Amino acid sequence: MADLRFSDAEPTASERRAVTAALETATDNGMSALHHPAPAPASGEPAAASSAVANDGANGSVSPLGAMPAGTAAVVVAHPRVVRGGTRRRKQLRHLLLPALHALQREAGWISPGGLNFVGRQLGVPPAEAYGVATFYDMFGTEPPSHADSVCHVCVDPICALAGADELAEQLRSQGRQTHLGPCLGQCERAPAMFIQGRGEPDRVPADDDESNSFVASVTAEAPDAPCLLRRMVPGVAGRPPSAESFTMDAYQQRGGGEALAAALRMGPDEVISAVSAAGLSGRGGAAFPTGIKWRAVADGGGPKHVVANIDESEPGTFKDRLLCERDPLAVIESITVAGLVVGAEHGWIYIRGEYPLATQRLRGAITTAREHGWLGNDAAGSGQRFDIELRRGAGAYICGEETALFNSLEGFRGEPRNKPPFPTTHGLFGRPTVVNNPETLLNVSEILRIGPDGYRSAGTQGSPGTKLFCLSGHIGRPGLYEAPFGMRLGDLVDLAGGVQGTLRAVLLGGAAGSFVGPDALELPLSLEDTRAAGTTLGSGPVMVFNDTADMSAVVQRLAQFFRDESCGQCVPCRVGTVRQHEIVTRIRDTGAVSGREIELISDIAAAMGDASICGLGHTAASAVVSALRLGLLEDATT
Repeated sequence: MADLRFSDAEPTASERRAVTAALETATDNGMSALHHPAPAPASGEPAAASSAVANDGANGSVSPLGAMPAGTAAVVVAHPRVVRGGTRRRKQLRHLLLPALHALQREAGWISPGGLNFVGRQLGVPPAEAYGVATFYDMFGTEPPSHADSVCHVCVDPICALAGADELAEQLRSQGRQTHLGPCLGQCERAPAMFIQGRGEPDRVPADDDESNSFVASVTAEAPDAPCLLRRMVPGVAGRPPSAESFTMDAYQQRGGGEALAAALRMGPDEVISAVSAAGLSGRGGAAFPTGIKWRAVADGGGPKHVVANIDESEPGTFKDRLLCERDPLAVIESITVAGLVVGAEHGWIYIRGEYPLATQRLRGAITTAREHGWLGNDAAGSGQRFDIELRRGAGAYICGEETALFNSLEGFRGEPRNKPPFPTTHGLFGRPTVVNNPETLLNVSEILRIGPDGYRSAGTQGSPGTKLFCLSGHIGRPGLYEAPFGMRLGDLVDLAGGVQGTLRAVLLGGAAGSFVGPDALELPLSLEDTRAAGTTLGSGPVMVFNDTADMSAVVQRLAQFFRDESCGQCVPCRVGTVRQHEIVTRIRDTGAVSGREIELISDIAAAMGDASICGLGHTAASAVVSALRLGLLEDATT
């Protein structure tokens, strides 16, 4: 591979230390072997002791799953006459690129040329390619900052805009804080949202200091034989975090934790997959693909397999996975382990968005706890199978929620979607059969194992069995996370959350990729089949409520800007279409009038993106705008 570079710049000592520590941590806590097991040292050959050309790396370490030779660099000098390197080793290491870039950004406040060159040498990635990856993500800077401070990210998407995002940003600037305006931060229930990206210090979210500000409720909580995903959640405590004891294995098992894993081991893979299929579980990330079919396809595949928990929820209005991971992290780890053992995978992955520091911290703690109690490792939960989990943080890219874009990001490439077919069940992460589910889907499997398919089907509808997690925000009495059976009327769900504050103008179902509905849709049953028949979608569960004081043309303009900014630019229909859509919506807002020609243009753009885009972002980028035009929400545009 050509070693394309921009300069001969060298890293600072602190950058070198930060990257080295990040790579050591990744291989100490993760599975550095992956899909290309490296050969063991020849008999009598000295073990690798130092990494890298010029001795500028970390001492080697062995992952819990072994198989990776010591040394976290593409070229390891094990002895004056023994040097390890080559294509296979580079492939083994490239997945560490994202952690290395995070380390550089935190240490220096940007991805410097010297730091990039050092990462390239360590991982065998040409700096030009690493630069291409770094520029893909919103959380990485490639220009030297004019300050040495941490950066306050303020969400300016619709819900936070309604709640005073502009005022919050102005307040921060007046205090001399570095402020970055950006997309949804997954805190819509406590808007306006802020995330502090640390420089020389950990990332943090100020609102996490009081977890009681996130309301959580389940309609099925009092019915022991009905599905309830929120049953074991650790409650938020006003003014302080929950006690550390709440997240121990003993406390988790007292709340019923571990029952699903025990049931899966008792039943065996075939019976578990049959139960999931009989229960009618479909994916909760938005596509609603039957989970049993996906698991069966991967279980029947050969060779190394992977299970990926997709926690890169970046859909404006969505925050359910964040709360699941913050309040019930061991349940997430248990459910991933069940999936891994059932489909015969050795490798589990968590891909979590970079703006979720508390959820990341608690998941890492849960992984450690699970290892200490034998749930993970060479004999996972006493199954005789090898299974372990590694966590990776995203870096601010909505598109990485798309499963194949997520694979590319995990593998150390730009997070751009792949063409399908082939599908992840045969050619997923590292080209191997892969199960990808979000935490809500995985926790539903645990509930099926707890109460059986018939008990699971006791909630919901025939076509949409079980419950759904809904994220309610906006002009609503009590924003929060609500679990309700499929089929509950939209109006009843809104009433459950305290009712509309003011006079209802519109509800956005499914987030930015969803559709607006008007007050006449309050009778709509919230099931997959009913929303589909009504020409809308549940998506991943966001329900954003707007009253008649909201500037709806500004809301729609921001949604159009969101897709313009978040399109990865790989395919022409989406790259051009999202820009043209935003231009038209902006023109409508500026002129205060909607013409037939503009409606026709939007319709043509929507058709082109829907028919010809590579992935779901382009397919749904016009949904909210088209529905807003249909409901007349842009007619209040003002000059």
